[in-house]
Amino acid sequence: MSDTTSLPLAGLRVIEFTHMLMGPAVGSILADMGADVVKIEPIGGDKTRWLPGSGAGFFLMFNRNKRSISINLKSPEGKQVAMDLVKGADVVVENFRPGTMERLGFGYDELSALNPRIIYCSQKGFLKGPYENRAALDEVAQMMGGLAYMTGPPGRPLRAGSSVIDIMGGMFGVIGILAAVEERHTTGLGQKIKSALYEDVVYLMSQHMAQQAITGNPAPPMSNRIAAWAIYEIFETGDDEQVFVGVVSDAQWQAFCKAFGLDDFANDASMADNTGRVNQRPTIIPVITALFKRFSKAELMAKLESTGMPFAPITKPQDLWDDPHLNATPDALLEMDLPDGSGTTRLPGLPIEMKDRRFGLHRQAPKIGEHTAELLRNLGYDDARIEQLFAKGVVMSKTTAPD
Repeated sequence: MSDTTSLPLAGLRVIEFTHMLMGPAVGSILADMGADVVKIEPIGGDKTRWLPGSGAGFFLMFNRNKRSISINLKSPEGKQVAMDLVKGADVVVENFRPGTMERLGFGYDELSALNPRIIYCSQKGFLKGPYENRAALDEVAQMMGGLAYMTGPPGRPLRAGSSVIDIMGGMFGVIGILAAVEERHTTGLGQKIKSALYEDVVYLMSQHMAQQAITGNPAPPMSNRIAAWAIYEIFETGDDEQVFVGVVSDAQWQAFCKAFGLDDFANDASMADNTGRVNQRPTIIPVITALFKRFSKAELMAKLESTGMPFAPITKPQDLWDDPHLNATPDALLEMDLPDGSGTTRLPGLPIEMKDRRFGLHRQAPKIGEHTAELLRNLGYDDARIEQLFAKGVVMSKTTAPD
């Protein structure tokens, strides 16, 4: 384990009652920034560990830099262990269905009575209102919040290509926690905060709601949108690759025309401003499409970069491992152990720089209950009591967990 004492959240103690993605994302961000995050797993482990398909990477990516303790929370002794952890904590994070934590005896009222300084972050499907007791998933929120409609072609709603709302919900949870920590400096008290999937999507839809308010017209799906700029789309290159190019200012338009020898366009008064160029898209786009087919992907990108144009190759996730920018930066990709012990992989670090440095890896994603004994000793439990808890199945460690 690397030293975390110089990290900005060193000393912040966090207890996670989480699974899947949204809740663990909160703890992952806090842990990357130096908080001591303890993940409470059920006996046998968090089932997120064994998700197949598109969920196979959830646990590895969003549980690094944490410690794990495996507890039977339904047993009186297990509940006491969890309460002892909460007594010395700053933050509790949970993302179970509404009412679950209260039924287990770990609702905000119970925990704040135990520890008035506790900041209790609930990650839910919905904030207060008629929907607040509904179950929700990232995809549910994308469908009912308008994101799927805006992403897919007309009549074919399509979820975004990442669990963007779960991750965004984690980010908003962290923002709320840090605000509550700052407020606690004044009040001395914690509070309950809540972030929710549905409202996350609604926040993302604000630009389209504002668009309709201003134009009077509903926003069409992005695949069918009215362009805001004349050149703002994907083009084919001569070697059958694809590159996105955007030209979004008058100065960029002149530089673009000069770089590619488009003197007629540069001198055309009807294309002098953005509105004129958008109106001339039927003339401009066929010319640019044919022009770019004369370049290879590498040639086109080199030319665009030399002119300062916004551009992007169309990249697949697996291409990112070879990205020269990521590979040139320490901690942009973090080397992590695969859960089956077959080797390592490199996964993205927290996308923030502070003091000109990125946040790295100081703990691998934990095995089930890997830190159970360590954490119990930290609570002051003696060896005899710890052995008794293991023997009774109240707690579990990686040495007693199934493969």
